[in-house]
Amino acid sequence: MAEALVEGGAKGAATMVGARPSPDVFEQLSAVADAVLYEGYLLYPYRRSSTKNRVRWQFGVLFPRDWVEADGPVRPGVSGSADSWYQQTECLLRIRQPDGARVRVRVRYLQMQRKQVEEEGRPVESLHGDDGTVHLTFDEALPRECEVEVPLDELLRDGRTVAVGAAAGENVEALSDGTGRVVRSREEIRAETTLTAERLSEDLCRIRVRTANTAPAPRPGTARDEALRRALIATHTLVGGDGVEFVSLIDPPAGLQASVRACRNEFTFPVLGGEDGNTGPVLLSAPIILPDHPQVAPESPGDLHDAAEIDEILTLRTMLLTDEEKREARATDPRAAAILDRVDSMPQEVFERLHGAVRSLTPATATAPADPFPATVTPTAPAGPFPATATPTAPAGRPAWWQEGADDGLSPATDTVLVDGVRLGGGSRVRLRPRGRGADAQDMFLAGRTAEVAAVFHDVDGSVHLAVTLDDDPAAELNHWYGRFHYFRPDELEPLEPAGSPDEPSAPAPAAAPARHTSDSETPAAEAE
Repeated sequence: MAEALVEGGAKGAATMVGARPSPDVFEQLSAVADAVLYEGYLLYPYRRSSTKNRVRWQFGVLFPRDWVEADGPVRPGVSGSADSWYQQTECLLRIRQPDGARVRVRVRYLQMQRKQVEEEGRPVESLHGDDGTVHLTFDEALPRECEVEVPLDELLRDGRTVAVGAAAGENVEALSDGTGRVVRSREEIRAETTLTAERLSEDLCRIRVRTANTAPAPRPGTARDEALRRALIATHTLVGGDGVEFVSLIDPPAGLQASVRACRNEFTFPVLGGEDGNTGPVLLSAPIILPDHPQVAPESPGDLHDAAEIDEILTLRTMLLTDEEKREARATDPRAAAILDRVDSMPQEVFERLHGAVRSLTPATATAPADPFPATVTPTAPAGPFPATATPTAPAGRPAWWQEGADDGLSPATDTVLVDGVRLGGGSRVRLRPRGRGADAQDMFLAGRTAEVAAVFHDVDGSVHLAVTLDDDPAAELNHWYGRFHYFRPDELEPLEPAGSPDEPSAPAPAAAPARHTSDSETPAAEAE
């Protein structure tokens, strides 16, 4: 059962209780937070024997400090898969009601639980019951949830530190057919969360939430799988309050960009919850990159432990598992068994919804939308039936790009686009200036870097994109050969003088790098950095 932390006692002492707090502002992010909690918990094909399930729990793992720094201090990163002993969130908070303003913080993580199958008192890797049921030794995890609420004035004055650990324990389950037993054991988790606040102006504060593993380190040389028994896994934080609102670190309001850049988030990535906008009542600080206002698609019928994958694909693959593979998956973990049960009993109408959904639809018109850069694209290839600067007419209800020959006359390798009075095309050098709103995570981390334009492309909506390779990317030549580029709109590029030095160093990415997932996969920020 999830546990809540309620404040009580002196010096920020806290008491663990076995009930969740009543529904509140955090509940609007509960589905996303649960997806974060179990991201990568157990991956398709959900079997212990699968290679990918032998190296588990890669996100938000906080180990004892001495163990994780045995070979040197950890290098702070923005979230991702790097192991650490702490996690730090900094965000901006606007004070809407000075009298009685309070901050609430909920820390959530998994506690590893060793499931050991025993036969006649001896540990074994597997056990087959008389009824054909298979029992496998495998590591599970229990959700832990700890909460504290503190007056903002106290955070501005002294701060607050509370314990967020979990007790050790053991449960023994005798198998019904008498062939053996299953022993589930947990080691104590020792950790604490410190909350502080700094006033930046009369109605603006910077809040810091720092969670650290304080457990004694296991002996030197202990394997990671064993050290996980004392670690906080998939650690993430929800921050809310009364009389306050939080500022987007992705798309901050005007005038707050400098304050946002001063925030230091280490091994975590904070985004707004709530409705659309650049301020909101709640913030989720997760160990994976998310956009502001993240949501679980309403078509998704349940957790598949990989929020970056497509439900339809995983469901189809799960349907194709053999009976033997399904037996192993069911024996591996109860959550795997729940996935199989849901897939096996999924109604046809639910499965059909997984194929996709249209969130918005622009009415079709007799003519294609005007090109956002109508007079700036200069084709150098022979003109086709539709010059690049003209808007061709199409049959009613059919966009012009769907007409045969609509893209004749375009040449990505030789076309140019006018940006700040400079024509950019293949071979042009630029500096990357991704816009704050709508840019993806990879783009945001590349802000300020220099690059070379490889081609000018048009999409079916009439937009123009420039494909570029980074100047300081050691794989730039290989990526160019494969046709793998970064893509930017013309208004996201700053032309550089034609000659210039090819060795000009790229500027570092900005400190504030919030964004959304890439299209290829879920990318830890430490890798995207």
